[in-house]
Amino acid sequence: MEKDNEKEASTEEERKIRKAFVDKNWTEIKSADSWVIFKVMSEFVEGFEKLSKIGPCVSIFGSARTQPDHPYYKIAEDIAFKLVQHGYGVITGGGPGIMEAGNKGAYKAGGKSVGLNIFLPHEQKGNIYIDPEKLISFDYFFVRKVMFVKYSQGYIVMPGGFGTMDELTEAITLIQTQKIGRFPIVLVDKKFWAGMLAWFKEVLVSHEMIDVKDLELISLVDTSEEAVKVIEEFYSKYLLEPNF
Repeated sequence: MEKDNEKEASTEEERKIRKAFVDKNWTEIKSADSWVIFKVMSEFVEGFEKLSKIGPCVSIFGSARTQPDHPYYKIAEDIAFKLVQHGYGVITGGGPGIMEAGNKGAYKAGGKSVGLNIFLPHEQKGNIYIDPEKLISFDYFFVRKVMFVKYSQGYIVMPGGFGTMDELTEAITLIQTQKIGRFPIVLVDKKFWAGMLAWFKEVLVSHEMIDVKDLELISLVDTSEEAVKVIEEFYSKYLLEPNF
């Protein structure tokens, strides 16, 4: 069974690669691209309609592979719970692992629990702790990332893989280039992130790929209390409070 699945995956991968080299006529191109344009538009419209009035929220990023008995899961759940107690809603990617933990914490605290789910080959489904009217499913990662950025007033980044890195660097880039405000970015677990931050300093800064001041965009913490404190202290400087 496993070999059959591997063979099927290999065949599908080959099909995608070969498809890029197929010569299409103009009618085929217009037809395919038009469908994609309307699908992308529909995802944007649904996202804007459902999220436009959710109030100040904080996005929690992290690995979908984190199990409920893992310390990271429990920290993410506690962060979400405390954020709701301070008046914020919580946005996650809507799936399992850290995403589920974030939604669970928000749900248990009685706050707004938003899930931006993405359709994946393994059929990721929204977790049970998302408010039903705030579960949105996307085909396109780039549309989903727009929603994360547009409706978040802060980012909590738990340990994770490539997807988490993608979301983290998206937020940093948009702040660095002043496309969005300087919202707080909080990395949780100093030991986990230490190697990446050291590489930023030793390689990116030394090669002048980034300015050393860009690293000031990131806060590094170990506990849920510290993570929420970063968010609270940031907005207290502007005399802002959540409006829920």
